[in-house]
Amino acid sequence: MADNQVMISLHDNLARIDAADWDACACPEAVDGGRPEDPFTTHRFLKALEDSGSVGAGTGWEPQYMTAELDGQMIGCAPLYAKSHSQGEYIFDHSWANAYDRAGGRYYPKLQISVPFTPVTGRRLLVRPGFEVIGQAALIQGAVQVADQNGLSSLHVTFCTQDEVSAGRRLGLMDRTSQQFHWVNQGYEDFEDFLGSLSSRKRKNIRRERQKAADFGGEIKVLTGDQIERHHWDAIWTFYQDTGARKWGTPYLTRRFFEIAHEVLRDDILLVLAERDGSAVAGAMNLIGRSALYGRYWGCIEDHPCLHFELCYYNAIGFAIANGLDRVEAGAQGEHKLARGYLPVSTHSLHWIRDAGFAEAVERYLEAERAAVAEDIEILTSFGPFRKENVEDHQ
Repeated sequence: MADNQVMISLHDNLARIDAADWDACACPEAVDGGRPEDPFTTHRFLKALEDSGSVGAGTGWEPQYMTAELDGQMIGCAPLYAKSHSQGEYIFDHSWANAYDRAGGRYYPKLQISVPFTPVTGRRLLVRPGFEVIGQAALIQGAVQVADQNGLSSLHVTFCTQDEVSAGRRLGLMDRTSQQFHWVNQGYEDFEDFLGSLSSRKRKNIRRERQKAADFGGEIKVLTGDQIERHHWDAIWTFYQDTGARKWGTPYLTRRFFEIAHEVLRDDILLVLAERDGSAVAGAMNLIGRSALYGRYWGCIEDHPCLHFELCYYNAIGFAIANGLDRVEAGAQGEHKLARGYLPVSTHSLHWIRDAGFAEAVERYLEAERAAVAEDIEILTSFGPFRKENVEDHQ
């Protein structure tokens, strides 16, 4: 396919796309060896998902990676998947699927531009610097054309940036607003400085929680890069299985993913482990970006009061402050994060639906949903833990 001489191609295997070309579009800020802004769209992370069998045949995530070329140069790419279900997306469209099927349509398969199992905002239309306008348009139009020509119900671009939302709206896609909780670094010198920005009651509560967590009877270790050893992944896999089984049934990632992570992703990963007598009893896995720490997985084999908050939230904040990161994104949902310094923010997605009548109904729903989410964010922010004179700084 061509659009203004831009050639769009699909690839069912990331190994068919040169890693340097992909990363020149996905993380140009890291081409000289620096840390990527978004570790989840790097060639190495997406390839780890594929090579481990976490995506691919039988998973409901069939890779159809999209590339855009102009005059023989790759100017853009997108992690595109054919989906046979709506699991692992965190932008919920199950009700759309049910309504579409009841109306006589076939909702699945659909197309999804996203990072599988990852509710993290970042660029999804990965365009080489200097080609933003033409590259974004080519990728959106190319994906819509693939869906339309193959009779697919819909295309979804999830956890995309506000800039991509604007580009998608110009090309006729619908935008959806959702909500998460993020901690924002206001230039704190250390964790105590952060606590000083909170109301007295919230500050005392966090100190109590940290003391309760410390009473689990062991020590907390914060590990990254070469500090992470192979045996640590045995514990992380155990924790991940336990949490996955309780929350969503079958865990999305395979054991092989963590083995590959040890080889190619250790520098992108931060582990926070609670160990007693040399064995981990709980742990949290994060990924490190250039500006943010991204909390991803938590689990335990023993229940201890407040240990979850300590490993997932407070140690993440401490790491972000110590390393000059702008924010901590602790994953999807969770109003309990509010009392611990994480404020509500909006997240965005784009949607194209082939059936015009159904698309019109969805558009009306999305308009009402956007208003409700905005109101919810405003209300929740007013109940935040910060001293009143600091609230405005965090809005």
